[in-house]
This record gives sequence, structure tokens and C-alpha cells, in this order.
Amino acid sequence: MIPSQNRSQPLRLGVLASGSGSNLQSIIDRCQDGSLSAEVVLVITNNPDAKALDRAQQAGIPAVCIDHRQFAGREEFDRALVAKLRSAGVELVVLAGFMRIITPVMLEAFPQRVINIHPALLPAFPGLHVQQQAIDYGARFSGCTVHFVDAGVDTGPIIIQAVVPILAGDDAERLAARILEQEHLIYPRAIQLISEGRIRIEGRQVRIDPPAAVTGDRLINPGLVN
Repeated sequence: MIPSQNRSQPLRLGVLASGSGSNLQSIIDRCQDGSLSAEVVLVITNNPDAKALDRAQQAGIPAVCIDHRQFAGREEFDRALVAKLRSAGVELVVLAGFMRIITPVMLEAFPQRVINIHPALLPAFPGLHVQQQAIDYGARFSGCTVHFVDAGVDTGPIIIQAVVPILAGDDAERLAARILEQEHLIYPRAIQLISEGRIRIEGRQVRIDPPAAVTGDRLINPGLVN
């Protein structure tokens, strides 16, 4: 299980973000309303102009900018991140629009304790510009995926996914907006499952104990009946 179910204190989160921080905000909101048994204890950004810094300040959460451009390489940058996260007592590292590739330095410091959200249904469409990729490919569905981070790019074991239909006339912006609504729902849910100690990783499979309910047994787009 990751971590122990016998928690007496909220799970301590360190959130890494590079941009607007809307997923950060959804996590903060769920922590504050009591539906998420966690606490954001530190926000780190590599972008001094990131709105995530403002969101953290408004919520009274310690936040810092560590500019990756000030470091000779990715490993040196990650060592600085690890030092800050450890000093804050972070238990789970949450990537929320963090536009940097994580190195083994981070993964070894927080084994099976780094998660990410990706705006596509992995393993389809990893990387960048994924909404346009899905539209160009002619996919009927897209969505978002919360997964553990490993040494690859968007290749770690999947915790939870949400599905969004690709509608006629969709462009990347409209599709991204609908996917983002689902991101705000499933990211806090994935963190809650981890906080409750219900997650077990077996190879590529993430097992949830007890199993989570699944609503419906199919999704079809376009529908079978007009």
C-alpha cells in the first residue's frame, strides 16, 4: 500500500507547477473543504511568472520559484527541488502542469511518491500538444490520466482516467477545456486514494483496495441511436 492506511495526519503534498496552477487550485479547494485528506505544504515553480505562485500565496501556502535556467543540468535542478521538498516534510510530490522532465534524482528521493496528470488517455498521445494530436488522428474519445511517474515520458502506472468525447467541430482549445474540467475531478480523487492507503502497484497495474465502483459498462461515440 502507498502509504500506510493508519494515518493520523493529512498527507503532506508538494506541488510542482509551471503555469496557471488550475489543478493546484482544485487540490487546494478539496483540501480546504475537507473532501481531500491532504495538505499542500509547499508549491514550487520553475517559472517566476507562474500564476501558481499567486494561488499559493492567496491560500497561505509556502511557495518558491526555483528557476531551472540557473542550473547546469536537469539533475542539479532536481537536487535543488528534492532539498526543498524534504525540508518541508513532503510525502507525495504532485506534478500539476510542471513542464520539466523528472530525473532519477527525484524518483530515487521519492520512490513511488511522484504523480502526474496528463491531458490524454495514456498510453495514447504522450508528450505535448496532445489534444491536437487526438483530433488529427481522428480519435472519438480523449480524456486525462493520473499516473505514477517513472523514468519514461508519460509511461508510469495508471491510477485513474476520465474519458471525454471528441465532438464534431472541436478544436484543441475547446477539447482541452472539457478535459481540464475532468482533471480537476480526478486529480484530487487519485490523491485521496493514496492518502487512504488503498493503492498497490503490481508491475504496470495499480490495484485499488477495496476496488472503486465503476459506473456504466461502455462508452460509444457517436452513439448507436440518433
